[in-house]
Amino acid sequence: MSSATDALRAARDQLLDLRTDHAAALERFTWPDVGSRFNWAHDWFDPMARGNDRPALVIVEPDGSRTCHTFDEMARRSDRLAVWLSRQGVRRGDALLAMLGNQVELWDTMLAAIKLGAVLVPTTSAVDHAGLVDRIERSGARHVVCDAGDTAKFADAGTDLTRVAVGGAPGWLDPTDAQELGEVRPDHPGNASTDRLLLYFTSGTTNRPKLVEHTHISYPVGHLSTLYWLGLRPGDVHLNVSSPGWAKHAWSNFFAPWLAEATVFLYNYERFDAQALLRRMASEEVTTFCAPPTVWRMLLNADLSGGPGALREAIGAGEPLNPEVIAQIEHHWGLTIRDGYGQTEMTATVANTPGQTVRPGSMGRPLPGVPVVLVDPATGGPVEPGTEGAEGEICLDLSQAPLTLMRGYQGDPERDAEAKEGGYYHTGDVATIDTDGQITYVGRTDDVFKSSDYKVSPFEVESVLIEHPAVAEAAVVPAPDPVRLSVPKAYLLLAPGHEPTRETARAVFAHARQNLAPWQRVRRLEFAALPKTVSGKIRRVELRSREQEGADTEGEWREEEFPDLRTGGA
Repeated sequence: MSSATDALRAARDQLLDLRTDHAAALERFTWPDVGSRFNWAHDWFDPMARGNDRPALVIVEPDGSRTCHTFDEMARRSDRLAVWLSRQGVRRGDALLAMLGNQVELWDTMLAAIKLGAVLVPTTSAVDHAGLVDRIERSGARHVVCDAGDTAKFADAGTDLTRVAVGGAPGWLDPTDAQELGEVRPDHPGNASTDRLLLYFTSGTTNRPKLVEHTHISYPVGHLSTLYWLGLRPGDVHLNVSSPGWAKHAWSNFFAPWLAEATVFLYNYERFDAQALLRRMASEEVTTFCAPPTVWRMLLNADLSGGPGALREAIGAGEPLNPEVIAQIEHHWGLTIRDGYGQTEMTATVANTPGQTVRPGSMGRPLPGVPVVLVDPATGGPVEPGTEGAEGEICLDLSQAPLTLMRGYQGDPERDAEAKEGGYYHTGDVATIDTDGQITYVGRTDDVFKSSDYKVSPFEVESVLIEHPAVAEAAVVPAPDPVRLSVPKAYLLLAPGHEPTRETARAVFAHARQNLAPWQRVRRLEFAALPKTVSGKIRRVELRSREQEGADTEGEWREEEFPDLRTGGA
């Protein structure tokens, strides 16, 4: 093994040894020196995988069919694909757009591209034609690998692309030929550790998606922080619910589990069925499970009496998790869902780690090796933990050269400079911090607003609203008000079996009145579908604009329409 392999393994093993001792990990952990020519596929994956017959990737289809590929198989498959792609003209530094689902060819393609020193542009198949063209143009993609069923989307997406279709399509190359090459190995491309490796588009919740540029170390090595948060160990079976094409998929379905030498398990359900998912988790003996809050909430509607099975670690990701969901899972399974925080621009940054007490509402503490600081927007300086009103923007201290952070926003120097203003990387997320370093999410800087001179966190209000059985999803924004300047208004997606009636509106208002502080209380609500990004995140910016522009309020309910609530009527 190379010195880079040894250094990365030593750092990984140190985190495994300190997995339940957060304080010691913060004090002792340092990022490994992997040298100036590090390539994760050549210098970590292959040395770990060759001759390793443990399962690396298990995929179960809706019909119950199951495929299993060992680490050794994945090393050899990606060798063959890398050599084949090089013969099709893929070179070091070329951008390769990958639009594939949860199929073995996605993992083949990612490993092969890394082995060639190419630049991966993972892309969701849900993107529309305009978004696809934008991604090709802005990333400078010269090659595309997609599933045969998606080839039509590229009809007008550029004529100079090398086109590869898994499953074959007229006019497209078929990568099946790669697996006929026998025993071949690509040479190490000699890439610099700081060369580009990944280009990810953000979800674009507030404006045009940004193009995030990561290197051969920022994600491949930086995801040691994610491994520590997830609590992964060698031999684990890890299930992560996220869609290919987004950064979280690479976090928890590629880099972190294979850094840990764990099995990646995927269940390709066509339509989400909580009970079916639980059965698969039990039969595959899943030990670590990471899912967004929506999935955790849906699981609460299933029969949890069978217990957690082999499950050891329960993790919530994507958006802040409602404390009520954590309490319910703890009640049924005796497991505490551990929340965590990060962005496409970085790896896991703040989290509740294994063995630590989870405080309701808190997303945990900074992870080892990640220089997190809360910055006061008024002074531009750090917030003192535990002081009155210890609230600020979650930032990374650039003076400590955070290894986990992106290189920058490609092709957008103005937004990149803005994000790194004042010596900090600015996440745009506001939080509070206590004397123990526990960080509690408040909201996006764009989302937090004032009502009657009180600061309102939409997340806190939404967390209460979705506890009502009629509410499936909620988005809270400020609505203009002549007295209070603005008041909280909730847009609500109703749960199945509930109708958008006066009775439902009254019940939600009563629930909010009982469980929220007076200044947080929802004064208006509207039942509606929530606008979302292609990745499924709510675009509150659209709802805010609607309120600011004085949109038609037909269908809106106001608290003052229910005077009996103020007198304590039932």
